[in-house]
Amino acid sequence: MSQGRPAREVREAFLRFFEERGHRRVASAPLIPESDPTLLFVNAGMVPFKRVFTGEEARDYKRAASSQKCMRVSGKHNDLENVGRTPRHLTFFEMLGNFSFGDYFKQEAIAFAWELVTGPFGLPADRLVVSVFREDDEAHRIWEREIGIPGDRIFRLDEAENFWSMGDTGPCGPCTEIHWDHGPVEGFAEDDPSSDSGRYLEIWNLVFMQFDRDASGEKKPLPKPCVDTGAGLERTTAVIQGVERVYDTDLFAPILARAQDLSGVALGDDPEQDVSLRVVADHARAISFLIGDGVLPGNEGRGYVLRRILRRAARHGVLLGLEQPFLHAVADAVIDEMGAAYPELVERRAFVTDRVRREEERFLETLSKGLALLEDEIQESKERGAPALAGDVAFRLYDTYGFPLDLTEDILRGHGLGVDQAGFDAAMGVQRERSREAWKGSGDAALGAGYAALAAEQSSCFEGYDTLELESRVTGLLRAGETAESAEAGDEVEVVCGQTPFYPEGGGQVGDRGTIRTAGGLVEVEEATKPVGELIVHRGKVAEGRVAVGEEAELRVDAAARAATVRNHSGTHLLHAALRQVLGPQAMQKGSLVAPDRLRFDFTHDAPLDEAEIERIEDLTNEWIETNAEARVRRLPYKEAIEQGAVAIFEEKYGDEVRVVSFGDVSTELCGGTHARATGDIGLLKIVAETGIAAGVRRIEALTGMGALVWLREQERRLRRIGSALRVPAAEAPERVERLLEERKEKEREIETLRRAKRGAGSADLAAGAREIDGTTVLAARAEGASGKDLRELVDEMRGKLGSGIVLLAAESDGRVSLALGVTPDLTKRFRAGDLVREVAAVVGGKGGGRPDFAQAGGSDAAKLDEAFERLRELVAAGAA
Repeated sequence: MSQGRPAREVREAFLRFFEERGHRRVASAPLIPESDPTLLFVNAGMVPFKRVFTGEEARDYKRAASSQKCMRVSGKHNDLENVGRTPRHLTFFEMLGNFSFGDYFKQEAIAFAWELVTGPFGLPADRLVVSVFREDDEAHRIWEREIGIPGDRIFRLDEAENFWSMGDTGPCGPCTEIHWDHGPVEGFAEDDPSSDSGRYLEIWNLVFMQFDRDASGEKKPLPKPCVDTGAGLERTTAVIQGVERVYDTDLFAPILARAQDLSGVALGDDPEQDVSLRVVADHARAISFLIGDGVLPGNEGRGYVLRRILRRAARHGVLLGLEQPFLHAVADAVIDEMGAAYPELVERRAFVTDRVRREEERFLETLSKGLALLEDEIQESKERGAPALAGDVAFRLYDTYGFPLDLTEDILRGHGLGVDQAGFDAAMGVQRERSREAWKGSGDAALGAGYAALAAEQSSCFEGYDTLELESRVTGLLRAGETAESAEAGDEVEVVCGQTPFYPEGGGQVGDRGTIRTAGGLVEVEEATKPVGELIVHRGKVAEGRVAVGEEAELRVDAAARAATVRNHSGTHLLHAALRQVLGPQAMQKGSLVAPDRLRFDFTHDAPLDEAEIERIEDLTNEWIETNAEARVRRLPYKEAIEQGAVAIFEEKYGDEVRVVSFGDVSTELCGGTHARATGDIGLLKIVAETGIAAGVRRIEALTGMGALVWLREQERRLRRIGSALRVPAAEAPERVERLLEERKEKEREIETLRRAKRGAGSADLAAGAREIDGTTVLAARAEGASGKDLRELVDEMRGKLGSGIVLLAAESDGRVSLALGVTPDLTKRFRAGDLVREVAAVVGGKGGGRPDFAQAGGSDAAKLDEAFERLRELVAAGAA
């Protein structure tokens, strides 16, 4: 058990330390990166600030500190196979970081780091060493002369260890690292932090972005050098608490305790079971945070990574003797432990645990199928005398059925078999390459150069909560994605102003439309968007004259479209609340579209809604509309808002302060959108469609206000037209249609009875045409007016009448031929229906095929039917011979 300062205090001490030194405390971004096409998951603390570092985005602070949720499971940082086996490898971890955006640099960054680790963190200076890039004399001097680190405890290392770059080109620079010294290791006399002796543990990396590297490799100084630091909370806590493994810290203690209670396995009893317990603990943290941030198990991208992690944890549970779903209970312990720092986990507890349990149930079913497959393959290997199971089969068990290789090996060992390791490795290599290719294209579209140029210099202030029109100045223009000084009539253009009443697309709400008028021109705005940071652009077309940067402009939002959008957005909030009340708290928003003419709402649920559920959801929503509850809008710290019960939406990025929109006591959500003054303004909400769009995700489409009334009137008109056609009042139309359908079914039954009687009478005539060919009875005849279904039934009847024989029946229609051929069971070894019908169909210009006992075909030349019959007799004669 760990001793010393709890991890929550380590996290808080870090953030408070930098907050007191002028840094903005920034809440962790979701694990799903925003607008970064290169990543599946956020894998470092600097990722949410990437565009700030590159100059593509400006923020209202130059110093920041955060504890960022991170995942490393794919691509460059593939830590998955080491999890649970090494002291420090994790999939999910928290990265403590402080950042300077062109403010302080090496001297202050190094001083801050040393003050924190030797002060609030309480680490003894004589147990710490530092490394610097071999050419970074400045950092070496600061450490030695200003901080006072002895020269023999400062290591100059190569580029591979102490130089960082964002890519082959772009921002880069040297870094310096602080390491914990565990003490000398036998056999490593000349040891340094780059070795794998295990003596030195990196606890903090300080990156100094001071160069811009071009394609030739030349490095030019950046005009505003930046600082990016990262310290893993788990590693740092392990050092502070004096334990070797991150799993021995208090961050993992309650999670491991839950896994041990569920499995009855204690840490320390068996090394391999210890690995499984640690894997379960780590993976449960990753699973909880991924699902909590809106990722659902799937077959590609982020969903596939989540599914692999979850199933990997589940199969380690099997190794611990757990054959029933258990991970949801471990995830519950994760939420207990991490909920104070990440309150959204607590709010989404029911959803997270429900999703984990469902996926685990699916996997356990798959696991049993995998065992059955393995038993079959073992039997086949023994029959062939093979000494080992084929590598591709072992990999299929691993990849499709979730079998770890060692589990497969254990089962095979009991049968005296091994595994083709080379074949397994080859199949694994192919899969990893496929995953890497899929990973490369994930994420959002890259930011255009024009947007980046504007965002680096300016931002826009949204004033549209209180007004639909205002005057501002045109501060930027884009034509065809490039910055421009002016635009003429007919040009497609994007306009940037210092202030705007236009709501930019976001949070599911479409951007406003309207007009921007200057002294010399008019732009008809089709939509407003927010491509990066606080930059709002108005996309549209110059309808009149000319517009130019620097001109004063009058911005006016289309009031009718905004009002309709407002009704739909507020209706969406009430709909969400009703869904959660009717279906349970696990029904969470997964996406939405709020437009003037409609709303669309995606939510997590595993089954279609029945009529009663839809009606209850509609009733609740409209009851709340009738109460005319006033909207209440507040700005609160994110954590406080969540603790007060506000619902946060998956994959949305929230700042430290959030906008909270409430309607009475039924709905409270974090939302930046525009809303009704009171629920009564919505008027009416009507659900018009409910469908499934993905595994575990449903979609509701609905209308509000006049849109709902127009839709209802259209339904009434249609009902009246139906009633008029049926010559009954509209209210009686459904019953009349039901009666007509029942009458139709009855007539169809009568017709089928007559057809059977006719076929029965005709079948005796058909049977009379049977001929015996070398001991085999063959019937080849026309069945006038028969449908394809009739032909199948007639062939069955005739086979029954013949007892033993071959039946070919044909029907003509518009010059085309349908053929059905049957062979009685006693003859199928000599005559296969599929082979016979192909030969016969060729005569009438067609093709066909089927089973040994029955086959069908079609042809285009009815005139050759008699030749086709003769061809069948020839085939039977040849087969009999």
